[in-house]
Amino acid sequence: MAMSFSISCEDGRARAGKLRTAHGEVETPCFLPVATKASVKTLSSEEVLELGYEAIICNALVLYLKPGVEVIAEQGGLHSFMNFHRTIFTDSGGFQALRREFEPEFTRHGIAFRSPFDRSRHLFTPELCMEVQQALGSDVALTLDDCPPYGEARERYAESVARTTRWARQFKEAHSCDEQLLFAIAQGGTFADLRRESAAQLAELDFDGYGIGGLSIGEPHSVMLEMLEVSISVLPPEKPRYLMGLGSPVEVLEAIGRGVDVFDSAFPTRNARHSAVYTWNGKYSIAKAKHLKSEKPLEEGCTCYTCRNYTRAYVSHLMRASEALGMRLVTLHNLHFMQRLMRNARRAIRSGEFTEFVKDFMRRFRKGAGE
Repeated sequence: MAMSFSISCEDGRARAGKLRTAHGEVETPCFLPVATKASVKTLSSEEVLELGYEAIICNALVLYLKPGVEVIAEQGGLHSFMNFHRTIFTDSGGFQALRREFEPEFTRHGIAFRSPFDRSRHLFTPELCMEVQQALGSDVALTLDDCPPYGEARERYAESVARTTRWARQFKEAHSCDEQLLFAIAQGGTFADLRRESAAQLAELDFDGYGIGGLSIGEPHSVMLEMLEVSISVLPPEKPRYLMGLGSPVEVLEAIGRGVDVFDSAFPTRNARHSAVYTWNGKYSIAKAKHLKSEKPLEEGCTCYTCRNYTRAYVSHLMRASEALGMRLVTLHNLHFMQRLMRNARRAIRSGEFTEFVKDFMRRFRKGAGE
């Protein structure tokens, strides 16, 4: 399908728009809940939809290993398999393969790794990565990339840039599904010239959109923002920009202000399972004993399912007792919070008040709930 991304409004460098895929429109800037194994942890697909999410991201490499592409294809593809009939992004798994349990080895041909499930060895090539994502039937497929961890030598990042560009070219050449959009992922570590080189090389290949990878993985905050700006300065302005793996509310708003359109992160859901509640006035731990007698909702004025139906006392009890329902209830709240943040950011961009919105939010959020 022809790329369909339109920017309806800009406020400074922040922009509001729409990404159209085979399964509907996605308003941007947007946040994608992470559904690595075809599930947003603790929630059903229906609950994710009820929260207002128009898109999620799954992991192609993990699904290739378990349950296997054939299983999902026989069920009619990923949308039918998980009963989520809106936009689905699939990540190639290049970042996940860096984990120690995968025992990765980067070669010219692809990523050799060991399955953490049965210890079998695999070689994930750009062509196989493309084949897997087409079989899954995702709306947006991300290229196989080489994402070195933070702190490596310059030579390792230069190697990563060359390998990522070569793999992106092979990935695109293997593509044969008109209904699926392709996003390349720019690398370059914390070296500005390598960031520019990677973004420029991928821009020449004319992908439907561009991910910005290898950031928010341990580098200083100021360096992350600097490298983000370098990448954005080279990427095509008419294409969507996707900062991968960023989910901190403050950092998301900072990135929107620099022109990013799409985000994903397990941050709000993982933290929810560890008792962290996100509110407009900062975050706090619901597991603290002082909440056991509170009749307040998790956040005053919040309209999420949890806040409409349960008290802090009850949720605190559940989390302290390690009950699964507690994790579900906090996850519902945190994802509602992220959706509200994105919705209000889009509204502020359209009204020309984004700068004021960000200042007000950061003042309140950084002050901290202290609850």
